[in-house]
Amino acid sequence: MTPAPRYARFSRRFRGMMLDWVITLIVIFGAVLAVVTVRSDNFSRALGILVVIALLLYEPVLVSFTGGTLGHYLTNLRVVDERDGGNVSFLKACARFVIKGLLGLYSFVILAATRRNQAIHDMLTRSTVQLRDPAKASPGQYITERSEPSNPNMPSRVRRAVVICTYLVLIFIANAIVIGGVLSPRCIDNNYCSASERAVSLAVGLTLLTLTALIITLGWKGRLVGARRPS
Repeated sequence: MTPAPRYARFSRRFRGMMLDWVITLIVIFGAVLAVVTVRSDNFSRALGILVVIALLLYEPVLVSFTGGTLGHYLTNLRVVDERDGGNVSFLKACARFVIKGLLGLYSFVILAATRRNQAIHDMLTRSTVQLRDPAKASPGQYITERSEPSNPNMPSRVRRAVVICTYLVLIFIANAIVIGGVLSPRCIDNNYCSASERAVSLAVGLTLLTLTALIITLGWKGRLVGARRPS
C-alpha cells in the first residue's frame, strides 16, 4: 500500500524559507564584495543584472526542475503538483513565487483550515508541499490529509465564509484604529518612525497575522460565534 502523503507543517516550511533568505543574503553580500573589490562601473552593472535575474529565477527554476529550492532540500521538503504528483511546471512555479512574494506570511494564514496544509499560493496553483523523504522526518514535522467535518449540523461553507470575513473586517478596522492612536502621523504618512514606533508596528503586525490565521481556522471549523454548530 502506498503511504499517505506527508504535508509539511508551517514550522518546517518557515525554516526552509529562512534558509533561502540566508542564501539570498550570502549572494547579495558576495556581489557587493565583488563590486567593491573590482571597482568597475561596467562590471557592477553586469553583475547587478546577473544577480537580480538569478534571484528572480532561483525559486521557479529549482522548484520546477528539481522539486524544491536549497531551503526545501535542507529541510527535507518538496513542492508537488496535485494533478500528477510530480514537479510543478515552470509557469506554476513562477505563479507560486509571485503570489507568495505579494502576500508574504499572509499567504500562510489558511494552512490549518485546509485539508493538505496549503497556503494561498499552493491553493491557487494546485500544489502542495510534502516531505521529500518521510523516513527522515519526525511526526511533528508533518500532517496527513485532514477530513472535512462530517457533522450534519455544521454550518454551510457560505455561512462560515461570511462569518470569517466579518471577523476579519472587524479586526482590520481595530488594527487601523490602534495604529492611528499609537503611531505618529509622521511615521504613518512618511515612514519616519522612531525605534519604539517600529517595535510597536512590528508587534501589531504579528498580532494581526496571528489573529487572522486563528479566525480563519476556528471559523472554518465552526467554532466562532455566528458560525458554531447548533447545540
